[in-house]
Amino acid sequence: MEFHRGRLIDHVHLRVADLGKSRAFYRAILRALGRDFTYEDDERFASDELFVDAAEDYVTRVHLAFQVPDHETIKRFHETGIANGGTDNGAPGERPYHPGYYAAFLLDPDGNNIEAVHHGPHTRSADSVVFTAP
Repeated sequence: MEFHRGRLIDHVHLRVADLGKSRAFYRAILRALGRDFTYEDDERFASDELFVDAAEDYVTRVHLAFQVPDHETIKRFHETGIANGGTDNGAPGERPYHPGYYAAFLLDPDGNNIEAVHHGPHTRSADSVVFTAP
């Protein structure tokens, strides 16, 4: 069994009010980013470090940013998110955070601030970190 993880965050767990609405929203934006669910059943779904299930007692409110390879992917993320239940929270464009920071923001059906960001030209040292269980 292999697990692919990032370098700092092990996982982000979102607790949502309507799992069906969230499933449709996240499936659409992840596909716009060239990804899909890595796990799914009737009670939860996941994509790499992102884990989502139905809230039993509270709904989360977080800011979650996805790294993307280019500006076109950000535009596709934003358009797809709005068409699938998201709310505009910042149209695609340059941001003042650092030179080359280009992003778009959406609120998901529960009000989580979801961002797609491109930091400008760069080369990744690896696509992911691989854990191999014995």
